[in-house]
Amino acid sequence: MPRKLPALTDDTRPFWTGGEAGELRIHHCTACERYFHPPAPICPRCTSFDVAAQAVSGRGVIVASTVNHQAWNPELEASYSVAIVELEEQAGLRFLSNIVNCPPEAVHTGMPVQVVFERNDDVWIPLFERRV
Repeated sequence: MPRKLPALTDDTRPFWTGGEAGELRIHHCTACERYFHPPAPICPRCTSFDVAAQAVSGRGVIVASTVNHQAWNPELEASYSVAIVELEEQAGLRFLSNIVNCPPEAVHTGMPVQVVFERNDDVWIPLFERRV
């Protein structure tokens, strides 16, 4: 599906390029030992600057989902799944992504998922598929 690609900055580059190494990289604060997303130069919990991207398992569970039925442009598929995925590393560590390789009507809350990556130029988009 066509995507608008993000600008790569020093803070976001590890997240958007980790897929090249098969890694989902999430920012982690050494001071308070918490992961956070989106990437930032400062921890949103304790305001420490001692933060850096770390590879995580890429496994999680869907906590909410919906199916988009609107083709917003001619190149876009009409039906696709959008979900909030909570990663297993930490309660509340969530982000929005698409669920792929699964019929949209089969996506449901509680479904275990695993990250997969879609390469677009020098950006690797983290998507999720059903984990077996």
